[in-house]
Amino acid sequence: MSALLHIQPSFRPMREDDIDVVVAMEHAVYPFPWTRGNFRDSLQSGYSCWVCQHNQYIAGYAVLMLAAGEAHLLNITVGLEWQGKGWGHAFMQYLIAIARDYHAETMYLEVRPSNTVARRLYHKLGFEYVAMRKAYYPSHYGREDAVIMLLDMKKYA
Repeated sequence: MSALLHIQPSFRPMREDDIDVVVAMEHAVYPFPWTRGNFRDSLQSGYSCWVCQHNQYIAGYAVLMLAAGEAHLLNITVGLEWQGKGWGHAFMQYLIAIARDYHAETMYLEVRPSNTVARRLYHKLGFEYVAMRKAYYPSHYGREDAVIMLLDMKKYA
């Protein structure tokens, strides 16, 4: 699917007062969401936390850990009403640029094998399969594995 952005998103650092909206979106999108404490801890720990927005409306958010020449995408979410419109692709490009600005040589992420839309996006952006992490995510049927993916920033165009 090739989605075009008709409205350009803007990006800004996440603030403490965004957490209510972020948590509500997290609960709307995921059956096993992060908690308010997860987001608060990420902000307080100095992780690179971002929101994607249109005007003043938060359309998505992300948490990126940057250290030792690596970036690790811990969470990225686009709200249900913004999905399939190119916002995830634009947000990922922005996060990759942030990682590059911090001189990250690699960027890692985990994704559910069942999340084929996200896996297709990551592959399109140049991420490659690294390994499978067994029983990483909670699911309605016990645990689901995680696909570990890597972007070599030197190869990213």
